[in-house]
Amino acid sequence: MTSLHGFLFGVYPYICLTVFLLGSLLRFDRDQYTWKSDSSQMLRTGLLRWGSNLFHIGILFLFFGHLVGLLAPHAFYAHFMEASFKQRVAIYSGGFFGVVCFIGLSMLIYRRIFDERIRYTSHRTDLAILLILWVQLVVGLITLPFSWAHSDGSVMLILADWAQRILTLRTVDAEVLAGLPWPYLFHIVFGMTIFLLFPFSRLVHVWSGFASVGYLFRPYQVVRSRRLDVGKTTTRVSPVPPQPVHGSDRSAKH
Repeated sequence: MTSLHGFLFGVYPYICLTVFLLGSLLRFDRDQYTWKSDSSQMLRTGLLRWGSNLFHIGILFLFFGHLVGLLAPHAFYAHFMEASFKQRVAIYSGGFFGVVCFIGLSMLIYRRIFDERIRYTSHRTDLAILLILWVQLVVGLITLPFSWAHSDGSVMLILADWAQRILTLRTVDAEVLAGLPWPYLFHIVFGMTIFLLFPFSRLVHVWSGFASVGYLFRPYQVVRSRRLDVGKTTTRVSPVPPQPVHGSDRSAKH
């Protein structure tokens, strides 16, 4: 078990991050026409409007919540916030947005499976990645009672220390993680697996969503008219009046 934990929490994260970054770069370079989410909005709106909005609102909050919660050093907020208070904030906010995301994702999965038009036009990976996210979300919600039982913030500090060590290429003590309840361990490993599958699924469109923030800071575009007479004055030419036709000309025509 020691070697297994050492691989899962000390080696596997770097494998997943390497595939995540290099795979995304290679796909963008070689297969840009597949860099999309394959929206099915034109086929049927129905549940898509509610499901997609609830899912994206929930998943974005959960993503940035995990990002800040795990990677923010304890010394950064220890002066004005205790670890136990941060733990409770994470439980309340994560639980609320987790339920929001769960409802939206369940609606999207139901639509993919039971709507005949959507099912026939969907790729296998479309439904597979939704089911993977659904399982990961359910396990994340299962961790909430365990987090409440450790409301002193001790487990949160262990997980944050592990994530920060991975990011800064420091040695990881896998045995400390091995002592945590199984939902935490499953949630970590399955979450890293999602990063491993990221470049090979429709999830790559997330990069485009983050890149669109650049539109807020780009300079204004100068739009010019394509007419050739812009800025020039034109003179009207009066039409030539018709000339009378003489009798001799009429006879010549006949």
